[in-house]
Amino acid sequence: MEDYIHFLKVERQLSKNTISSYKRDLVEYIVSMEKIGIEAIDEIDRSVILQHLHQLKEEGKSSRTIARHISSVRSFHQFLLREKVASQDPTVHLEMPKIDQKLPSVLSVAEVDKLISMPESGKLQGKRDIALLELLYGTGMRVSELIGLNMDDVHLSMGFVRVFGKGGKERIVPLGGGAINACTSYIREARPDFISKTKGTDAFLVNMRGGRLTRQGCWKIIKGYAVKAGIQKELTPHILRHSFATHLIENGADIRAVQEMLGHSDISTTQIYTHVSKARLKDVYVKYHPRA
Repeated sequence: MEDYIHFLKVERQLSKNTISSYKRDLVEYIVSMEKIGIEAIDEIDRSVILQHLHQLKEEGKSSRTIARHISSVRSFHQFLLREKVASQDPTVHLEMPKIDQKLPSVLSVAEVDKLISMPESGKLQGKRDIALLELLYGTGMRVSELIGLNMDDVHLSMGFVRVFGKGGKERIVPLGGGAINACTSYIREARPDFISKTKGTDAFLVNMRGGRLTRQGCWKIIKGYAVKAGIQKELTPHILRHSFATHLIENGADIRAVQEMLGHSDISTTQIYTHVSKARLKDVYVKYHPRA
């Protein structure tokens, strides 16, 4: 497994988060094989893997989690076969479970406006938090992409931000006026005070101690303002990404352009937002039409 993880890092150049997911799945898989009594790779066959997957289902794992688990195990066995560690691939005829496609939760435009108005613009922390919220909603970035931004990735005079997504793939996303103004204010009036406490950092968004803002820190900030704004939905950074895409589609944006801005490799991943848009239209009709 260590050779396989090295292969994912060096040859496939996957992100740390993706590699961690693969590793977590495979540790669980290997422990399961040992419990069944498997002592060698070639003792693993389709029935043994199905037994393991059934156990995951019994533990209450979702179809989506099991599908990801199958992908991890399949990729591992393909690697073992290529490296001649195994003489067969027992995952060849494994079928993926049917995944129920849940529509993502999104905020209304009014809720987004209220959320962004919560930070106190006269305070240093407030300036940073407005920039954080404007960037998340204004670009549709993932939280990992946001906290990974460095100063030279943000080009305010040209109106775009350079984002490094899954697998280190680079994409350019335009910035709107709200994000540009908020980032300008943060860079000029707040960030210098934060980083004066340290030897400096390349990180764009920094915490109160002058270090790079963490994923947990970002989540905490957003949840705090959601409570303050009276937003009842369970708010996460990813809901702002969903809202970004849904509002673009609702206002007539080309789905290919939205796909590019989100960094989706497959258009089918982006198409979920067309369903969200239609569902929201139906909700509006039912709520306001007198004959609904």
